[in-house]
Amino acid sequence: MRKEILYMLLIGTLSLSFAACQKNNPESTTKEREITERKITLNVRNPKVEISKQFEQMVQAYERENPHIDIQIETVGGATDDLSDLKAQIAAGTGPDIFTNTGYENAKLWRKYLEDLSDQPWVKNAYKDTLSPVTFNEEVYGMPINLEGYGFIYNKDLFKQAGISTIPKTLTELREASKQLQKAGITPFANGYYEEWILGVLLSNIAFAQQEDPNTFIKNLNSGTEKITNNQQFKDIIDLLDLTIEYGNDNPLTTDYNMEMNLFATGASAMMLQGNWVQPMIDQISPDMNIGFLPIPINDERKNDALVVSVSNYWVVNKQSTPEKKKEAKKFLNWMVSSQQGQTFLTEKFKFIPAFKNIESNHSGPLANDTLAYYKEGKTMSSNWFHFPVGVKEEFGSSIQLYVGKQLDRDQLLQEFQKSWNSAASQ
Repeated sequence: MRKEILYMLLIGTLSLSFAACQKNNPESTTKEREITERKITLNVRNPKVEISKQFEQMVQAYERENPHIDIQIETVGGATDDLSDLKAQIAAGTGPDIFTNTGYENAKLWRKYLEDLSDQPWVKNAYKDTLSPVTFNEEVYGMPINLEGYGFIYNKDLFKQAGISTIPKTLTELREASKQLQKAGITPFANGYYEEWILGVLLSNIAFAQQEDPNTFIKNLNSGTEKITNNQQFKDIIDLLDLTIEYGNDNPLTTDYNMEMNLFATGASAMMLQGNWVQPMIDQISPDMNIGFLPIPINDERKNDALVVSVSNYWVVNKQSTPEKKKEAKKFLNWMVSSQQGQTFLTEKFKFIPAFKNIESNHSGPLANDTLAYYKEGKTMSSNWFHFPVGVKEEFGSSIQLYVGKQLDRDQLLQEFQKSWNSAASQ
């Protein structure tokens, strides 16, 4: 017993001595004080709800390497409006240090808040043309988040169960596949039409992408020499929309992003209109799910056999932030795409398709693989919402929701598209 007491006293004395040494170590104390005093807080607006947890893990890894940095994350997107409060924050001078911008018209609109990133190391590694939407007068104002592709994601096992051996590439073939799925007791489509962006961005874009020359079509819409009301491709996307409603889940207007994902990932539905960005969400619900991409056929023409592939968003640095914060914000963005740890998060955790030549993408999942396969075969369509007048895609989405809810007929929907475009283009 006496030995145990002496031992405990000895340990206690040594612990106190060690603590005292630490406390009195001027070098250690000074270093800790310096880190505390120069702690810099960066506010980052993450638009990817699909990777919110993985993004937080990446930030924690960065903070461990950079203890003088504290990164506060605000995740937006999905069912959340990701712009209304940002405008208010920026106007008040309290906006985030890093946020995102879609480029083209939006980059012009926000340009006075965008820091010039032309001298950043990652610029030379970006794939050709990926920087065009954020380049003005040869100055680069945004870093691509990733390459993204979208189409109909389908469950290969359910297709096999229904006896479908050939991927549908026309609207007629898609209808036949839907009939077979329904006959096998499987709901063909998971429709999350509560989300106006699925309708106003993903679906509406196909009407523009299928034009002979999308850019000229948009210019002609702006000048009034082209009309949506008599355009065949707009009539065709309504045909596709009707097909998804006829063979889709009940209550599509109250089905949000998460509900749609659950319907698909649990095998309750066989297809959904989405992009490769949902791979992490599917993996969380059903790891190793046997899935792939189908094209989005709006008619029976051969050019339907393509996916939409583009850079949908760019990281930007707030020009209003302090010089010290802007320096650290640029350092963080560069770390994401140049360090081994950052690259691992991008490809293995986020399942991103990198927009940079120096990043391998062997672990991004089947949706990324299909996107790259279509991309390499040149079977792609363009994203055109970057060129829309501000506010149009939101109004398109709302109008389509009214159509889905039977408050508008086909002709009225086309007229609403035209009114929205005319109004936005005139401002």
